[in-house]
Amino acid sequence: MSYVEVPGAQVPIRMWADPATVEDVAMQQLRNVATLPWIKGLAVMPDVHYGKGATVGSVIAMRGAVCPAAVGVDIGCGMSAVKTSLTANDLPGDLSRLRSKIEQVLPVGRGMHDDPVDPGRLHGVPTAGWDAFWTRFDGVAEAVRFRRERAVKQMGSLGGGNHFWEFCVDADQSVWIMLHSGSRNIGKELAEYHMGVAQKLPQNRGLVDRDLAVFIADTPQMAAYRNDLFWAQEYAKHNREIMMALTQDVIRREFKKAKVTFDQVISCHHNYVAEERYEGMDLLVTRKGAIRAGSGEYGIIPGSMGTGSYIVKGLGNAASFNSASHGAGRRMSRNAAKKCFSTRDLEEQTRGVECRKDSGVIDEIPGAYKPIEKVIEQQRDLVEVVAHLKQVICVKG
Repeated sequence: MSYVEVPGAQVPIRMWADPATVEDVAMQQLRNVATLPWIKGLAVMPDVHYGKGATVGSVIAMRGAVCPAAVGVDIGCGMSAVKTSLTANDLPGDLSRLRSKIEQVLPVGRGMHDDPVDPGRLHGVPTAGWDAFWTRFDGVAEAVRFRRERAVKQMGSLGGGNHFWEFCVDADQSVWIMLHSGSRNIGKELAEYHMGVAQKLPQNRGLVDRDLAVFIADTPQMAAYRNDLFWAQEYAKHNREIMMALTQDVIRREFKKAKVTFDQVISCHHNYVAEERYEGMDLLVTRKGAIRAGSGEYGIIPGSMGTGSYIVKGLGNAASFNSASHGAGRRMSRNAAKKCFSTRDLEEQTRGVECRKDSGVIDEIPGAYKPIEKVIEQQRDLVEVVAHLKQVICVKG
């Protein structure tokens, strides 16, 4: 489908979703964002749903301003995927051992490594600039610097919620590794600190929603946020690189006779800010639950823990600010999912997937998400499908 245009206060709202299917509270959030004085464009992805301040599934283009709540608390959250030389025929009938081996090297939930991971001991992880990256931590908000030891030990950890690691098989029976994670606790603390700062600034008095407080260009508060934001986005990228390398080493050991090789890793943020130019204007483009889909750029759009995911290539649609959805998108809240579904439902909906099937992950049950196939269909003018992956192992926190 092409987009539907909904009139907005400052700009029209371009929606790659059926407005009739979007929650009323999410529609109100979109209208609120469209009233901001600095906004130059708002694109809405087919996985849109209610979030804090701004909806998840929003692409918000502003001139000279950025809203930290529109980025969200998991700064730099995103996806990585890589095709392996393994095929489905190489996999054992019982995948529980492999899942256990992955869980041994990837701390989940609030966990962390006992000792910091040394990237120099991992295959394929670039180490140039690693020391400089950590030196730059001394320049982030003073309020969170005491978290350095935790940040170092959480580098290379998965987290909880909707974060996951998966072993997948595509239509050609090739095996892929895929993972989803972000900037862990340090990104959350930086985000929450700056949201608090923004809400106290004079330009944000009288906003329709205090969570839409912004920083504006050429102010010390904006400079401080941009510094911390871009550092956290880099942390998230490094975090996924290290997890990918840790699990590739597991795969090499577990399939030693196969001499496994790996293609180029595909990686994309989906909660972040980028400096981009549209219609002759330099804009700050915030993608909250959206990926960049410039012409020929590869991206990853995951479904739920039982339905599979898509590798896509961007079509460079400027109307969407070169963007696409970041996943299937929730159709019900976590609390609603826990009330609606049982562990028996979870077992049924994840049949054939080696994964947790206990009450602790009911909120991630496939039934809590929108149908991924429909989400893909609604953005055929944003991306083309390269591969459809179906998970056979899913590790969650």
